[in-house]
Amino acid sequence: MVLCMVFPVVSLNAQEKRDLNNYRFPDKRGINQFEAPKDTDAIFDGVKVRLGGASTLQFQAIDHENSGSVELIEIGDNFNLATANLDLDVQLYDGVRMHLRTYLSSRHHTETYVKGGYFQIDKLDFIREGFMQDLMQYVTIRIGHMENNYGDAHFRRSDNAQAFYNPFVGNLIMDGFTTEVGGEVYFRKNGFISMIGLTNGKLNQSVTSPGDTKASFLAKIGYDDYVNSDLRLRLTGSVYTTGKNAGTHLYSGDRAGSRYYYVMEEVGASASTNFRSGRWNPEFDNELTSLMFNPFVKYKGLEFFGVIEHSKGKSDSETSDRSFNQFSGELLYRFGNDENFYVGTRYNTVSGETNTGDDVDIKRLQLGGGWFMTNNILAKVEYVNQTYDGFPSDNIYNEGKFNGLMLEAVISF
Repeated sequence: MVLCMVFPVVSLNAQEKRDLNNYRFPDKRGINQFEAPKDTDAIFDGVKVRLGGASTLQFQAIDHENSGSVELIEIGDNFNLATANLDLDVQLYDGVRMHLRTYLSSRHHTETYVKGGYFQIDKLDFIREGFMQDLMQYVTIRIGHMENNYGDAHFRRSDNAQAFYNPFVGNLIMDGFTTEVGGEVYFRKNGFISMIGLTNGKLNQSVTSPGDTKASFLAKIGYDDYVNSDLRLRLTGSVYTTGKNAGTHLYSGDRAGSRYYYVMEEVGASASTNFRSGRWNPEFDNELTSLMFNPFVKYKGLEFFGVIEHSKGKSDSETSDRSFNQFSGELLYRFGNDENFYVGTRYNTVSGETNTGDDVDIKRLQLGGGWFMTNNILAKVEYVNQTYDGFPSDNIYNEGKFNGLMLEAVISF
């Protein structure tokens, strides 16, 4: 909570003056936003530069254990590395804006590096005023080396220091997230959403080894609208597929790192090298196809978000596909003035066949709550319990589990 005393608090009026057109708010107003809103009537009054960012700090009190066949690193109760983001958003023209996110400090890279960014087009007036305006009132185009829009879970995950949108501390066990160069085209009308996208399939960009990686395809279709002033319904289905890759990144693309430091890591592990502690990568390194369905229901302060995911693929050494399934359900209740408080639970399971032929199950229970101290400051508490079943006797996860308490302070502006 030291961060809450150090960083200045920006008032709501000041925030509104800094807002750009057609972008997701980085503060409390961005909760339960998914794709950036579409408003072709927004007023453009010249180039506007918005400098923002986020900072988080966690206190971790987690224990872990396994069968003892592989010795786990000793961990205790203490603070983790504070993480920070720097966001640069620019309204370049009427209906045209840019986003760039830089990780100033993260678990994987303690030094500053660029996560990615994109160029978003909601109008084509830069070609000619009113050009294709009848179509563009429903269409959005994104191009860049950017976070790809597979599923809805990535809208509710912690992105390094930007943890405002995640009601819990940790992300999903199979964390579907990647940043690849490509483009996405959206069509939205009367609550219906559709998107089609294409990427080059590479996390780290290079012109070497041509032909090792083919393009990846992604798409989304769904519906999101209010039935009445109290009830909102959203349901989407998404697909991400790649037929050939030197190393797929959908479940290993997060270069920031997980929130559960060193859990289920062996002696000698480092925070930067072993930065995905507590997550699971099915290791479909050569090709994969993943489907995700996401129901979201909000009735007054009661909120449910679900994940139904099926992923199949193989690595270079495998001759046939294998698969993994992930299920997750979040139930939250938001209350108080402007829903400044919430309590909730998430149950997350992953099961499938590993590349060694073992049928494994990983289960996680999270219980938590939060307090929005202001529109820009959030304090969270979480209890987490994760278990591993089906792993062979010589595997580090054999009879493995971790559980304990996490506290997190988040600032986003």
